[in-house]
Amino acid sequence: MTDTNWEMAEADVLAAIGDALDRGNDAVLATIIDVEGSAYRRPGAKMLIEGDGGAGSLTAGCLEDEVRGLANEVLDAGRPRIETYDLMGDEDVWGLGMGCNGIITVLLEPLDASHRPAVERVAHGTDCATLTVVGGDRPLGERGIYDPDDGFAGALPEWLVADLADRTAALFDAGRSETISVDTDDGSVELFVDTIEAPPELVVLGSGPDVTPVVELATRVGFRVAVVAFRGALSEADFPAADTVHTTSPPKLRESIDLDADTHVVVMTHNFIDDRLALGELLDTPVPYIGLMGPRDRFEEMRDELAAEGVSITDADADRIYTPIGLDLGGDAPSTIAYSIVAELLAVANDRTPRHLAERAGPIHERRAVEPTE
Repeated sequence: MTDTNWEMAEADVLAAIGDALDRGNDAVLATIIDVEGSAYRRPGAKMLIEGDGGAGSLTAGCLEDEVRGLANEVLDAGRPRIETYDLMGDEDVWGLGMGCNGIITVLLEPLDASHRPAVERVAHGTDCATLTVVGGDRPLGERGIYDPDDGFAGALPEWLVADLADRTAALFDAGRSETISVDTDDGSVELFVDTIEAPPELVVLGSGPDVTPVVELATRVGFRVAVVAFRGALSEADFPAADTVHTTSPPKLRESIDLDADTHVVVMTHNFIDDRLALGELLDTPVPYIGLMGPRDRFEEMRDELAAEGVSITDADADRIYTPIGLDLGGDAPSTIAYSIVAELLAVANDRTPRHLAERAGPIHERRAVEPTE
């Protein structure tokens, strides 16, 4: 596979798109707009192709070199194109041992200013959806953007936006990306609605050496990470993988950090008093996940001390407190503990109950069934 940083989270791919736009370099954005059957990635997966490099991936190596070759043709033509790859047949070169068993449709576009609004919104922590024409009576690649607070903007005509409003909002609320059809007296159009979610926030309370692998793994899987120390001053150099680094005290935690319903918190100061004070602060926030290091007895002691101070832990609070933190993966090495913590974070952030995929009924990803062929 040609050199690209293929494991990047979507927010990082979008940041790379923004950097390419800033540089003004020729680049192509390839996006999966439809999948029938099984595939490594789902609609919305993106790959930036810029010279000999780029960012992101569409598969685990099945199509990247082929798509990269087409990117040069897209740049030469100066207009988008759509390619469909059938990976289902053993007699097809694409199906030979690739690990995919589906039909993947890819939109390739020259990178231009119409991609910037989504980049900027995600950079500021705002979810959005892009709507891109992929067929019908409008120009291929014509684009609009949907923001739940600001509504629609971009090049799409009013008659089309009016017909799209309810379906776009429904897809956005469900966090789904898919191609939809619009058929009105003004024209028939197919559009790819790409729901783009800003990365979830993770706040790690602590500054010990075991914080480093948690921050590195969480960043790699798409969290925007803030590290908060209660003892001693820190700088970005202490945790280079973190997005931000802060120093405060437990009673000032809510003043120092934005703790909203999209923020997850891991408490790993290894100081009982700091942890208890921090927990008391966190209970007054809407954060959906509070992970506490240490055994259950430690938490029960913490609960008793909070109760003596007039702070009760309700059933709803208990449902968002995870202690001992992490999934049961076995092992006690710092990296293993970090994997355990970040795996639990991912499950909570994605509204999943952790279990073996072999035990999951149905497909790993939601998908529409493949129509039988003659």
